[in-house]
Amino acid sequence: MAERFRLPGWLLLLTLALTQTPLQAAVSLDGQVVQGGLLAGQAPPGSEVKIDGDPIMVSEDGRFLVAFGRDETEARKLMVTLPDGEQWQRELRPKAREFAIQRIDGLPDEQVTPPQAVLKRIRKEAALARHARQRNDDRTEWADGFTWPVIGRITGVYGSQRILNGNPRAPHWGIDIAAPTGTPVKAPAGGVVTLTHDMYFSGLTIFLDHGHGLISSFLHLSDISVEEGQRIERGELIGEVGATGRATGPHLDWRMSLGDVRIDPALLLDWDANPHADAP
Repeated sequence: MAERFRLPGWLLLLTLALTQTPLQAAVSLDGQVVQGGLLAGQAPPGSEVKIDGDPIMVSEDGRFLVAFGRDETEARKLMVTLPDGEQWQRELRPKAREFAIQRIDGLPDEQVTPPQAVLKRIRKEAALARHARQRNDDRTEWADGFTWPVIGRITGVYGSQRILNGNPRAPHWGIDIAAPTGTPVKAPAGGVVTLTHDMYFSGLTIFLDHGHGLISSFLHLSDISVEEGQRIERGELIGEVGATGRATGPHLDWRMSLGDVRIDPALLLDWDANPHADAP
């Protein structure tokens, strides 16, 4: 049997199996059905998978991914059509989470409310990011699990409502890990570099595609060690911690998305591996 997606033991493990046939018993899901969560599925090769009636990518060995957004509350219907035509289905209702409020003061006014002169640059950079997220192939580097890209104290968490210089803004979409400028940043999983750019808000930024449209982005770097199109292995150096863009101090802002859905990297980590962090 193909190797299953590995997650830390403290995560909720969902193994959903039917007993009618050997094929049905092979269908499983690992992960958390929670806001910001990611499920990794394994079905018999040749299966078709749909979520709410829409087909999603399935690799040759039957792996697939399902993500849940920060504010998602409605149940979703997952259906797997097995190679012999039988159907396996489950209702997935993401568990609600409570998100913190984070206040950040002392930012330059032009980074909280950008002047008209830089709006063209911001729109161009947003288009670059959207294009980088369009890659969607059946590579499965994500199936080997994720490690910490940097070890350090957690200063920001996924989903928190941000109030910048007293002004409410969009939620924070990543996990902030504080570390000195120049600290090596290593790939948490293998993938292909789809974007390297100096952006107005996020500074020196890297996008790393782990397959199936699952993207990690690394923000506020002081240096980038990779190039677009480069294949990266887990643990390989990709850059260095910095404070470029909209940042009040050196840290790594690590974000993840599956397609257009922003997910929480913290749910994929072994928190015992970072002695400076408290588990969420």
